[in-house]
Formats: sequence, structure tokens, C-alpha cells
Amino acid sequence: MLTVYSITSCPWCDKAKRYLKASGVEYEERNIELNADWAAECERISGDTMVPVITDGKDYAVGFDREKIDELIK
Repeated sequence: MLTVYSITSCPWCDKAKRYLKASGVEYEERNIELNADWAAECERISGDTMVPVITDGKDYAVGFDREKIDELIK
């Protein structure tokens, strides 16, 4: 399962989540505004707190990088 790090008002986060849903991919959303631990995880993964960050636990995509997201889905 993928994890999506996001914030509340983020059009790119919304676009990424819609894309994952449309692709039939299950994910866990972690809003970094609501949980400091999740914000720290996000920063550890990508080196920044820019969102969305989508990860499979091994690799990650930052922003709505459709090509990279497709790699994570496979």
C-alpha cells in the first residue's frame, strides 16, 4: 500500500489522490499539518516538506509526477 503525505489545501495533493483512486490503488493519507511525526517522516523521505510525497516504503515521488507515481504503482 502507498502512503501519501499531504496538507489540507493542496491542489496537487488532491490531484494525486484522485489519480490513485481512479487507478484503483489503495493508499494511506498522512496530513502533515495534523501530525508532527508525519511531517518529520515526510522530510526524512524526501529531504523536504513539499507535498504531496507518495511512497511505497522504498521509493517516492514528489508532487504530481505521473511517471514516477506509475512506477510506484507497479
